[in-house]
Formats: sequence, structure tokens, C-alpha cells
Amino acid sequence: MLKRVVVIKFKKDVPESEIAGIEKGLAGLPGAIPDIAGDFQFGRDVLRSERSYDFALVTEFENIEAIQRYRSHPAHQEVLKKLLEHCDSIITADFEI
Repeated sequence: MLKRVVVIKFKKDVPESEIAGIEKGLAGLPGAIPDIAGDFQFGRDVLRSERSYDFALVTEFENIEAIQRYRSHPAHQEVLKKLLEHCDSIITADFEI
């Protein structure tokens, strides 16, 4: 089993409505992508420290192949496209659990 952690830094001028739209898109992914094997959690940073990122996503997958299928799935690509329009930085880490 693998866990994927994604942290996102949004551009400073991103409207609230765009972030809400990204959240709505993310919320639909577990029902659309069967390769999501366990946890699928996301949310906004609450501490807002100098080194904080703005948003995080944590997901679980059975194996690397499942992550690759998830990444190329049309539903994920749709959310990713919107996300890339509004972010300065995205960092990911994948590890075995």
C-alpha cells in the first residue's frame, strides 16, 4: 500500500470561488477513480505560518501502477488542469505504508 501526500501553494490572487471549485472537483474523484484504495482527504492549511503551504491532499493506493492510472485518469486530469492554473507550487511525496 502506498500513501501520496500533495501540498499546494496557491497564487496570491486566486479567488475563493476557484479554490471551492477545486475542492468540489477533488471531492468527486473517489467516486470516479476506482484506483483510490483508501484514504482520500484534503483541506486548507489552518496555521498559515510563513513556511506553510495553502492546501494538502492525502490519498492511498494499492501500488505504483494504481497511482499511475490515477494520474492519467480523465477525472484527475480535469482537476489537475484547473489546479495548475491557480498554483505557484505543487510538491508530492509517495511512500509505502
